[in-house]
Parts: sequence; C-alpha cells; structure tokens
Amino acid sequence: MSSSRRRRSVLELGHDAFLDIVANLVGILIILVVILGSQSTTVIEEIKEQLQEESRSDGTQYATDDQLAQLSQQAMRAASAQADSNRFEALIKQYDQQLDTKREQRGMIMDLLAEAEAAWEEKKKELDQKATESARRHSEFEVAQEEYLKLQGERKRLEDQPESVVAVEHLPTPMAKTVFGDELHFRLKDNRLSIVPIEKLLDQIRSDFERVASSSRNGQMEAAVGPVRGYIARYRMDKNRAMVARGGQVQMATRIQLVGMSVEPLNEPHGQPMQQVLANQSELDIELAGRNPGATTITVWVYPDSFAAFRQLKEHLYARGFATAARPLPMDHLISGGPDGSRSSAQ
Repeated sequence: MSSSRRRRSVLELGHDAFLDIVANLVGILIILVVILGSQSTTVIEEIKEQLQEESRSDGTQYATDDQLAQLSQQAMRAASAQADSNRFEALIKQYDQQLDTKREQRGMIMDLLAEAEAAWEEKKKELDQKATESARRHSEFEVAQEEYLKLQGERKRLEDQPESVVAVEHLPTPMAKTVFGDELHFRLKDNRLSIVPIEKLLDQIRSDFERVASSSRNGQMEAAVGPVRGYIARYRMDKNRAMVARGGQVQMATRIQLVGMSVEPLNEPHGQPMQQVLANQSELDIELAGRNPGATTITVWVYPDSFAAFRQLKEHLYARGFATAARPLPMDHLISGGPDGSRSSAQ
C-alpha cells in the first residue's frame, strides 16, 4: 500500500509541475501581447497628434516624407505587433488545448490508480480470509490429532488390561402380548415411582363431558381435572352437531369426543424412591394387594434417567408374578393419550 501511495504522489507532483510551467508561459505571453498592443496604440496616437498640430499650423493636409516614412515604419511595427499578438493567441489556444488534454489524461490515470488500489484492497482481504481459514483448519487439525493420540493411548491401555468375565443376570422374558385385563399405570422418573390414576382422571373427564353437553357452546374446548394422587389431566374435547342414525331414522344429535389429553404431576420430583419401593414399604405394595397377577398388567411410563431403576422394578414385579409393559418417554414429554392410542404390550 505504501508503494502505491508513493507512485501516486510522484505522479501527481510531475503533473502539477508541468501545469505550473505551462501556466507561467501563458501568463508571460499575455503580458507581452498587452505591452505590444499598448505600445502600438501609443505610437498611432502620437502620429495623429503630430499630424493635427502640423495641419493647424500651416493649414495644409499634406504629410512630409519623413512623416510618411515614420508612419509607414509605425504601421509596419503595428502590423508586426498584431501578427505577434495573433501568434501568441494561437499559442495560448494551443497550450489551453494541451492543458485540457493533460487534465483528461491525469483524470484517467487517477481513475486507473483508484481502481488498482481497490483491486489490491480486495485481493488483500481475500488473502487475509484465506490465512484466517488456514489458521482455523490448522488449529482443528491439531485438536483432532491430540484426540487421536488420546484414543490411541486409551486403546493401548484397554488392550494391555487382562481379560475378565462379566456375569450377566438373565431375566426370562415371555413373548409380548397385548393387555386386555386390568391395567395399572405408574411413572418412573428421577428414580422415583408414582401411581398415575388414569382411570380416575378419565372418570372426572366423563363427568365434565356431561356438564359440557348441557351447554350451548360448540367447537373445541380445553379444560383440566384433578388433582388425583398429585396428578392433573389437561384435555381437549370437540363438541359439534351432526346427523346420526338411530333406529333406522336419521336425526340431529350432539356429539362430544375426546381429542387428546396429557397427565402431569403438580410438583417435581414426584413419587417414592426406588429403595423404598423395593423394600416392600410403598404404595406399589398397597396397590398390588389382592390383585390377580394373571389378570393384571402394570404399565410403567419410564424416562431415560431411570432405565436402570426400571430394570430393578421389572425384576421385582416378575418375582411377584406380574407382567410389565414399558412406555419409554423423552425427558421433555408428558404422559399423553387420545382416541387413536394403542394398548400396552406386556412381558
């Protein structure tokens, strides 16, 4: 960038010096033209005055030979001065044209220089971006290389360890079957087990349907019921008027349908720790008391943080003869259901 500025300053200095010289020459020529013009005018005026004085003194209108010679000489000088003036004017016009041409050339050179500087700046930015990208990739390569060396060291450490035999306890798993008997719902989250009273919440929703049926409002509505055992159910129903067939006759009737529902506890964490559940001192034992294992299925809505606890719970229930159905849920999902839901498959 410094070299381009130096070339630009030298170029501008050369053009400015040339313009100054041409301007000085034009000024000198103008001064000479003015001086010669003033001298010729003064000489002509003096000759006219002399002729007028002589004509007044003797009353004649004839000039002498000396006067004629002097007039001829002055006329020649005036003609020469006029010629010089015309020549100087022509030179001035020529120099003006040259100045205009030089100005145009200077403007073109300055434009080219500006474009060259802009192109250089753009190229410099591109080079800087490439250098930055190269540095970033080099850094990523070093990180990957360090990770690779760590993995190699870990692999070598594992290969050098003696082989060990791990005993895996096998839990007999019968073929899965769809549940059609009594079904109890539990939730297992944060390694805490809690009873989900879905049937009681559904009973409250049915009662709410009867209340809504007596109103004149139609369309989709949202409401909530509970709490029951620390759980509430939020549901959405659809009420509309439609043609239905009854006893061979078609008539208008009000239809109320459950669109969807979700169940969630009032507070978190909710439920009893698994240590207490496995010690036979929990609500699970109270809920299972008096139930027939062959006609009762337990559905557990389990979250990823409690998969190990579910394994223990399944073993505990298997020892007591109860089949277990697992319903895995993502951490940010609630227990939900609707008219198109599926029944659990127990094992």
